[in-house]
Amino acid sequence: MSPKVSIIMGSTSDLPVMEKAMKFLDDMQVPFEVNALSAHRTPDAVEQFAKTAKSRGIQVIIAGAGMAAALPGVIAASTPLPVIGVPIKGSVLDGVDALYSILQMPPGIPVATVAINGAMNAAILACEMISLADSELAAKMEEYKKGLGAKIEKANKDLSEVKYTYKTN
Repeated sequence: MSPKVSIIMGSTSDLPVMEKAMKFLDDMQVPFEVNALSAHRTPDAVEQFAKTAKSRGIQVIIAGAGMAAALPGVIAASTPLPVIGVPIKGSVLDGVDALYSILQMPPGIPVATVAINGAMNAAILACEMISLADSELAAKMEEYKKGLGAKIEKANKDLSEVKYTYKTN
């Protein structure tokens, strides 16, 4: 089974955040690969990875990075594939530095960007992209979205049973 999604992180210290993407892809039965590559410490390897990803069958790249967060943009500069950036909280600026670094790409080199530490949303977005040409995954994603509504309905029901003297609903 060949991977459809590649999850890249600047360092294994990003693993606790990026595992949320791995779990979602695994739950959706989407084959993926995981690697640590650094835009600053292994620039040649990053460029080689980005240039060969499409020919290896990768359809979407999720790249997590903190601080200067150059990794998603460097990858996007060397591949025609969609890149989703995950800003990682980890500096004195609480990830805002990474968020701005990933958001502020020049024209022609877009990186879709999720919230700080938003790896799960990156995986959801990757699945939605792949779903455009994969009806089986599209059906799984529709069920997932329906399940989100059911969770809120249950939460509302549970809240209605909470009793306080001055609670009116």
